[in-house]
Amino acid sequence: MGKIDEIYDTLLKIERDKKEGVSAIDIAEIIRLDRSNVSRYLNKLYKQKRLEKIDGRPVLYRSMNTKDKERNNPKIDLLQENSLEKIVGAKQSLAVPIEKAKAAIMYPPRGLHTLLLGGTGVGKSMFAELMYQYARETQVIDKEAPFIRFNCADYVDNPNLLIAQIFGVKKGAYTGADRDKDGLLKQADRGILFLDEIHRLSPQGQEMLFTYIDNGFFRPLGETENLIYVNVRIIAATTENPKSYLLHTFTRRIPMIITLPTLQERSLSERYSLIETFIKEESHRVGKSIYINKNSIISYLLYDCPNNIGQLRSDIQLGCAKAFLNYKSNTNSYLLINQGDLPNHVRKGILKIKEHRNEIDELLSSTYDVLRFSQKEQQIQLNYEKETIGEDFYNIIEEKINSLKKIGMDDQDINEILNIDIESHFEKYIGAITQRFRKDEINNIVDNEILIVVEEILLLAQKNLEKDFDEKIYFGLSFHLERSIERIKKREKIYNPKLNFIRINHEEEFLFAMKAAKIIDSKFNIETPVDEIGYLAMFFAADSYGENKEEEPKVGVIVAMHGKSTASSMVEVVNSLIGTEHVVSLDMPLTMKPQIMYEITKNKIQEIDKGKGVVMLVDMGSLTTFGDMIWEETGIEVRTIDMVSTPIVLDVCRKAIMGYSLDEIVDSFNKENLYSKGSVNKRVYKKDIIITACFTGEGSSKKIASIVKSKLNNENIDILPMNILDKKSFEDRVNNLKEKYTILAIVGTVGIQLEGIPFVSAIEILNNSGIETLNNIINEEEMYEKIGSSLKEHLVNIDGSVISKEAKALIRDIEKKLKVNVPLDVKMGITLHTCFLIDNLLSGVVLRKFEELEAFRNEYIDEMNLVKKCLRTMEVKYGILIGDNEIAYIVKLFIENNNSVQ
Repeated sequence: MGKIDEIYDTLLKIERDKKEGVSAIDIAEIIRLDRSNVSRYLNKLYKQKRLEKIDGRPVLYRSMNTKDKERNNPKIDLLQENSLEKIVGAKQSLAVPIEKAKAAIMYPPRGLHTLLLGGTGVGKSMFAELMYQYARETQVIDKEAPFIRFNCADYVDNPNLLIAQIFGVKKGAYTGADRDKDGLLKQADRGILFLDEIHRLSPQGQEMLFTYIDNGFFRPLGETENLIYVNVRIIAATTENPKSYLLHTFTRRIPMIITLPTLQERSLSERYSLIETFIKEESHRVGKSIYINKNSIISYLLYDCPNNIGQLRSDIQLGCAKAFLNYKSNTNSYLLINQGDLPNHVRKGILKIKEHRNEIDELLSSTYDVLRFSQKEQQIQLNYEKETIGEDFYNIIEEKINSLKKIGMDDQDINEILNIDIESHFEKYIGAITQRFRKDEINNIVDNEILIVVEEILLLAQKNLEKDFDEKIYFGLSFHLERSIERIKKREKIYNPKLNFIRINHEEEFLFAMKAAKIIDSKFNIETPVDEIGYLAMFFAADSYGENKEEEPKVGVIVAMHGKSTASSMVEVVNSLIGTEHVVSLDMPLTMKPQIMYEITKNKIQEIDKGKGVVMLVDMGSLTTFGDMIWEETGIEVRTIDMVSTPIVLDVCRKAIMGYSLDEIVDSFNKENLYSKGSVNKRVYKKDIIITACFTGEGSSKKIASIVKSKLNNENIDILPMNILDKKSFEDRVNNLKEKYTILAIVGTVGIQLEGIPFVSAIEILNNSGIETLNNIINEEEMYEKIGSSLKEHLVNIDGSVISKEAKALIRDIEKKLKVNVPLDVKMGITLHTCFLIDNLLSGVVLRKFEELEAFRNEYIDEMNLVKKCLRTMEVKYGILIGDNEIAYIVKLFIENNNSVQ
């Protein structure tokens, strides 16, 4: 028997069990022949028309006999047309779950109630919906029959309300039940009710549900007489062990239990099909073909994805989003996903290539280095949870790009702003700091002045927040502060997309971060923006992460120089100074041929690359050309710096250890780039002025203005003297000035009370207390300006600069009405709260409830009424209604932070 006949016979035997088709690797493992040779013989059999080829990853083959049998069997064609059979893995890992699902739907007379088991993201919700589609396709239920989806976890804190949602409510069943309300069971009559997170249903609710399963009827909450009969199939789902969380009397009434496999339990070919479909989905969404290099596909195939298909889809969306961003910003004619566009944890997947080389070769053997996925190709139906990036994600990116370009920001800055927190950076950043450095080692990486400030802040935080902070927070905050201070000094934009979330969910930590920012500003002569305060709050809110977290990969560093020990001597000094072995040395004796040195360098780069790229520091000659050639040959991004010296190697190593990206490291040594970007386009604000006024003539006003200017010593503030001829004329002139200027205060010999403008007595100026008041007003105004500028990226419905000024007027009004005085950092917190409150109300966001509202309202009823009146102007302007929960919260902020002397 020839080899080709042996391969053909082997295929016939295997396909008895593998109806979907046989791959080259399946045969190679049995007859112990190289996979590439098997593929060659299979292609010959295909050309001889003895086999049918099924394109995919991997390519599958079937005998022509099998194909003919299926043509003569109409039932097979029918099965392949239904929704369940279209799922990726229908013939592989999901074969048994699908057969069970069909049986549950078809079982006479009314089908079987079903329980779906599986971890987060395995696709329980989609699987339930496909069971519903299958029931319609097989005419077990009407095409118009409802499919009701409900997540029990949404009402986990209110068991009675959860029961009411499912079974309905009888009027008068509880306070607020002013009418009869149908439950989900009645709404799902003649169809399917899908109850996700069923383990959240209380024992009482489970008993009511299995009563319905037994009898076909139920009573709404509060109903004592009438019964409701419905015909509903129940599909429940849980991530937990049903024996631990569900009543035995409940589970034994659900005869069909289906366990869905995790992503790790599915084959690489299934995973490839999922990746292919998700990218096609994104291609369809953006209306462009998406290209992706082979290494990126390999990373998606092999990386650890603990949250299953839901996370895989989300991670693919992140990669597509970054590629889309580059496409729009750089006006490229194509949309390409490179390794640099992948989340860090995804890039690690390529490190496992050796363990899966045969499978990867089988999957990708016939592909080019760059793969193309088109939105025009047929979509495959999948089972995944759709709780990921919203449908308008790309529109948001485009809108931000356009708005940032309008203010003159360049493409690099736009990329930096929009990418900064797209991958849940913070938790990974803290979790990555696993090595416990000694103090003297950290001192070599982070400036000692920063370490002293961090120690001071954390001691204060321990006292204020009553919690301990371990070394990871100390090191993480130290590393972070060095980079953020550097960015602030360079006037580089800091954007925190989680700002509102942090402010709401970590209120105490956010207020403390404002105090910490004051310390930092004072020590380093900077102004910490609001977005950075949000990042600081994350450190104070963070819990410690486990010691077993894998360290984030870092940029590799190689020093290659001519001479027997030139590079190694320099690297030894650098590694010993920093206390690490991160930098690798390669010495090139003068007698060594460049070809040999090239191979040595290439092998070393492949060894040390962790998916973040490698920096080569070289002296001269052929070494300067190695980087680009190795990059092209291996796909590892290599960047070369050809001005090697010990200080430069020290700085590159320091930045690599701190997690700088390859681009950041290399760009920091481009002097033109480093010094030309010192200024960032700023919003043009109205000029700040202080008015001095006197009834006795303009000469007196000028004299007061001269005193204020000399004592204030602030060149950014103009002092404008004015004569008060009569009050009406003076008010008109001031109102006209408001159009061009921001009037910070009026200084005068007699009291002048104009709405929204503080008054300072000339006598107070002479005894210096008035100068302190003016400085506080100036600092407060600068704070509102910074908040207004920062909120531009965060607010959807309103202008940050406008609402921040309105918040300033509101705070002054409330302080006056309540006769309180709150510190500046608390004013910042109240301003942020007010701005986000208005924006959320305009967006229709459901706001949180104030704990023990009734008790608080009884104690502070007068204060709440006063604040409500102060808020009326905003309610009218924006067409909103601010409820008692939010009013109570605002009152609490003022009352608890009152600095007034009683």
